[in-house]
Amino acid sequence: MASDNKNRDTAAAILPLVGGAGNVTSVAHCMTRLRLGLRDSSLVQEEALKALPSVMGVVEDDTYQIVLGPGTVARVTPEFERLVEEERPDDEAGAPAAPGGDGHAATAEELAEQGAAIRAARKAKNQTPFKLFLRRIANIFVPLIPALIGCGIIAGLNGLLINLEWLPSVTPALGAMASGFMALIAVFVGFNTAKEFGGTPILGGAVAAIIVFPGVADIEAFGQKLAPGQGGVLGALGAAVLAVYIEKWCRRWVPEAIDVLVTPTLTVLVSGLVTIFGLMFVAGEISTGIGTAANWLLDNTGAFAGLVLGGLFLPLVMLGLHQALIPIHTTLIEQQGFTVLLPILAMAGAGQVGCAIAVFKRLRHNTSIRNTIKSALPAGFLGVGEPLIYGVSLPLGRPFITACVGGAAGGAFVGFFSMIGDKVGSTAIGPSGWALFPLLDGNKGLGSTIAIYAGGLLVGYVVGFVATYFFGFSREALVELNSEQASGPVVAAGTGDASDGPDDGPAGGTPAKEPVTV
Repeated sequence: MASDNKNRDTAAAILPLVGGAGNVTSVAHCMTRLRLGLRDSSLVQEEALKALPSVMGVVEDDTYQIVLGPGTVARVTPEFERLVEEERPDDEAGAPAAPGGDGHAATAEELAEQGAAIRAARKAKNQTPFKLFLRRIANIFVPLIPALIGCGIIAGLNGLLINLEWLPSVTPALGAMASGFMALIAVFVGFNTAKEFGGTPILGGAVAAIIVFPGVADIEAFGQKLAPGQGGVLGALGAAVLAVYIEKWCRRWVPEAIDVLVTPTLTVLVSGLVTIFGLMFVAGEISTGIGTAANWLLDNTGAFAGLVLGGLFLPLVMLGLHQALIPIHTTLIEQQGFTVLLPILAMAGAGQVGCAIAVFKRLRHNTSIRNTIKSALPAGFLGVGEPLIYGVSLPLGRPFITACVGGAAGGAFVGFFSMIGDKVGSTAIGPSGWALFPLLDGNKGLGSTIAIYAGGLLVGYVVGFVATYFFGFSREALVELNSEQASGPVVAAGTGDASDGPDDGPAGGTPAKEPVTV
């Protein structure tokens, strides 16, 4: 009961700070974020919102996203939805005051403003057709992540029990639980795809179900027998998109009197035939190519590939381009049982953590920044990096680059072992950092896999720390930032003019006055 009250109190504290129930148009959540559609984003009291103890950070994108952390967000969201539905008359009252006025919070506020400016600039530059398409792809796959995680952990537990030869009567049941969702994941992808593209979800699921139906093994296309599951999630995605366009065409031309009979029939028939005699083969070849390319890349250029992937992942997240990797991860999990890319990309978070610890050490007298890091660091260890990115390293500029260096080093470490034959993978997507340990899998045993991943994290921490400690600040930056009384205007290292977004370079722009970085 106490936990329920805590979640309800969190929801009640957030609601007035986002403009009240009348300003909320939609409510959803992903792994770590409460995602809100807002009528007027200017009504958001962002500083007061970020001051709430349960709020780790905010990200303004196509939706307004409040970072609450894994577990917490799934419990707060239903309470928030109830409050919005009730349209409480006092939803505009009781907003907590923004922090400040104690003589120690000014610098942290300045960094928060810099982070907000960078997010706003990034959002403005992200409204391209390609990036909007990637958001749609993310909206299709993100709802599947909880099931992927749950089934992935059960699969890992089942593998451990099988290796230890424990509970032989239970392992078949665990195997069914772990594999059932993956066997039908194409259906869920088809359902979500049709929903996202404006069609009838169940028709998208129905067409995608053809791909996993065992009877397709009796059908020949392109001179060869089809295999159940051929094309996987990519085939399901294409089939459902096709079904949406056929359904919309039918809605325009079929008379209303017979629409309920003709439209679903034509939708499933036409898109089903195209799927069986075209999409399954083409998508199957693409899926096979993705798996072959990923394995070749790590087998032959593992250390270099890890260096590049680990070093560039934080900028990809900033630009929203990381969403293009979601179908690739899912395809690899579907094919091989795990994705070899995610543990390498997770090293970016390790570099970010090492960077934050170095900033904490370097700015010994800056109470406000140190308090920000202390509150955000536990989440960073668990793979929730937004508070550290937008609250510390990105506004400071140069530390963001040194965090990427740490991520590159950790990625190179994991990639090197993949190159010599020890592959490290994840059975699900979503978590990173320490939260990824229960989902690890590989080709050389769980002990070896865990050791390599832990070693990569350690390398990322150490290199991110060392790079930031020795190269993260210029002398001017240390003089300006390393003070308890740093309450005047702060030009964050490498940030400067807040109108320049992160697309202009990894440091986020050019300083508008005396530079704090070289």
